Amino acid sequence: MIDTPIAARESIRIPVTGMTCAACQARVQSALAREPGVSNASVNLMMESAAVTFDPAVTNADRIVAAVRDTGYGAELPAADTSPFLEQEARDRSQRTELRVMTSKAIVSFVIGALAMLVPMLTMRSAAFTRALPYLLLVLTASVMAWAGRHFYVNAWNALKHHSADMDTLIAAGTGAAFLYSVVATFAPGFFVSHGVAPNLYYEAVIIIIALVLTGNVFEARAKRSTSSALRSLVELQPVSARVVRGEQEVDVPVASVIPGDVLLVRAGERIPVDGEIVSGASAIDESMLTGESMPVEKGAGDRVIGATINRTGAFRYRATTLGADSTLARIVRLMRDAQSSRAPIQALADRVSEIFVPVVISLSIATFAIWFVAIHLSGALPATAAVRAFAAAVAVLIIACPCAMGLAVPTAVMVATGRGAEYGILIKGGEALQRTGDLTTVVLDKTGTITEGVPTVTDVIVSPGSARDADELLRLVASLESESAHPLAAAIVKHAEARGLVRESIQSSELIVGRGVTGVVGTSALAVGNAALMADWSVSTAPLAVQAGALAGNGKTVVYVTIDGALAGALAIADPIRATSRDAIARLRTMGLAVVMLTGDDERTAQAIARDAGVERVVAGVRPEGKVAEIARLQREGAVVAMVGDGINDAPALAQADIGMAMGGGAAIATEAAEIVLMRSDLTAVTQAIALSRRTMRTMKQNLFWAFIYNVIGIPIAAGVLYPAFGVLLTPVIASAAMAFSSVSVVANSLRLKRARLSRRENRG
Repeated sequence: MIDTPIAARESIRIPVTGMTCAACQARVQSALAREPGVSNASVNLMMESAAVTFDPAVTNADRIVAAVRDTGYGAELPAADTSPFLEQEARDRSQRTELRVMTSKAIVSFVIGALAMLVPMLTMRSAAFTRALPYLLLVLTASVMAWAGRHFYVNAWNALKHHSADMDTLIAAGTGAAFLYSVVATFAPGFFVSHGVAPNLYYEAVIIIIALVLTGNVFEARAKRSTSSALRSLVELQPVSARVVRGEQEVDVPVASVIPGDVLLVRAGERIPVDGEIVSGASAIDESMLTGESMPVEKGAGDRVIGATINRTGAFRYRATTLGADSTLARIVRLMRDAQSSRAPIQALADRVSEIFVPVVISLSIATFAIWFVAIHLSGALPATAAVRAFAAAVAVLIIACPCAMGLAVPTAVMVATGRGAEYGILIKGGEALQRTGDLTTVVLDKTGTITEGVPTVTDVIVSPGSARDADELLRLVASLESESAHPLAAAIVKHAEARGLVRESIQSSELIVGRGVTGVVGTSALAVGNAALMADWSVSTAPLAVQAGALAGNGKTVVYVTIDGALAGALAIADPIRATSRDAIARLRTMGLAVVMLTGDDERTAQAIARDAGVERVVAGVRPEGKVAEIARLQREGAVVAMVGDGINDAPALAQADIGMAMGGGAAIATEAAEIVLMRSDLTAVTQAIALSRRTMRTMKQNLFWAFIYNVIGIPIAAGVLYPAFGVLLTPVIASAAMAFSSVSVVANSLRLKRARLSRRENRG
């Protein structure tokens, strides 16, 4: 693949049909990688798709589709206006059809196979039927091969035409050889008899092998549906109708008919149809399907609501904003689909092996035949006898070595893990991010909105000694003066007064003093509210509150002094409080063996106070966005694998620089775009869960690959007869086909264990 400037790249996702194993996936992957202009390609066997990034000045989508078709597999460009919901529904229909067809073929094949084994035993006393039996079995076997097993032979032929081989090649070669051998024995039994060999028939073995392989396909098809259950569940959350307010009427319309600006009514217990902003009413919204957080979130006028979440309490009206493919749910579905279609780097190992695996197996099968033939012939047996025994061993090698398990080992784990992550409100943008997260050594945290709530809050109201006014009166007057200011600290004061039910007075006059505070007249009182410099300008001493103010500042709080009619009346302390879960989450990160660093633009004194309270040992304060990037780059030069966690626009460059960027979902859109992992809830616990999920998934991938490789390392020699000289153990082709099906099922079952993964504190230590 060639490097292309990012601005010149385009991306497409192409459905690919006909892939059955890791060798198929590897062949399509290699073909796309060789295509001029393609900078990145990710072929996924489980999702039956190829995600391709390319330079439109060098190639185009039609050429890429043609490159896939040239490998012998089907490919079509998806419709340009297809939504992720419709794509998933189409995929579900395809999977249901595949499962139904495979199940029918497997059942019918088993029934015919059972008859093929039982009929000879029930009719052995009838000479006429015994003579006709081979021809009956020939017809039954040919029928099963042409109907139930047709795709094996068609795919094998297509692969042969393209000078390649895959799983179907092995099945077709094994069953085809057994069938042809039986045909010769049916029409020319005298040839075998004349050489002292019974004209054995393998018709029932061919049928049972096809039935067993199809059974394995059925289990794989079921597994595909299970691994994508999280994605399917998200799509099913999309409501089908909405209640739109038209004048004085409420009209139920299809969700697709809602347009931006429509006002919708949602009653208690109903699912919110589309994204929007509340215009009247209030409620508690269950957003667990997005955030993994079970506690409902209080919402009121001006607050944003998300389609597919559940209105738990009161009714409200809201204005529709983003719809269709731009909605939050659609973007999450698209993100999950792309993540599940992506490749983890560890997949490259399986692909390299798979590319040479089938030719090697065919060579081993030929070698097995030759060794058996020579060994048996040298023992004094007739050549035909040696050929029969050698033939059975060679077919067993072909059947047992099908590389299905290697193709399923990594993508099944990626699909299940990304789905499990979504249940926790963790959206992982692909297999590479999933794998890389498990390698982290250092987690860098932004302060504001990440460790802290990101919203200034009044924590203390202090009345000066000897003042005639109490705390509520002081707060009421200050909130009245600050009510016209847009400053975040002013908003915190006003909000705190409102929460205490204090009624503001009218403002006679006000003046903003930049860098110091605000002055004005409220009712009949002259006020000055600001920092120590403003108090000095008014010749007001802050000494009576020096001890308390110093203690508050030492705890990372901002102190705002208040004078009324020229006398020091008191002070307010404002802070951005630490999130309730931050301390425990940071402790967990350290328990997991990770270094934790806080990067912030705040001053050193405030940063150290927050870090001390949160349990962070290393702090870098007073850094601008470019300073955050430089600090992360320095850590990387020292050998650290770094995750950056942030939520603001100023965090986007650092998120992009880090090995893994984690963006809080409630933060700026540019931050979530720059990150590899989006945390749908503003909670550092999700960071620990993402890392725990990655580590567990990597263990699962390695287990899958180990057993897929070991299965073949052990199975092929046994099928070839290596245990026969010492133990007399041989595998028949039928037993080999059952073992092959079991290997694929075991790999998928191991991946499905991730669906039950509990990302608890105890597991996080792993």
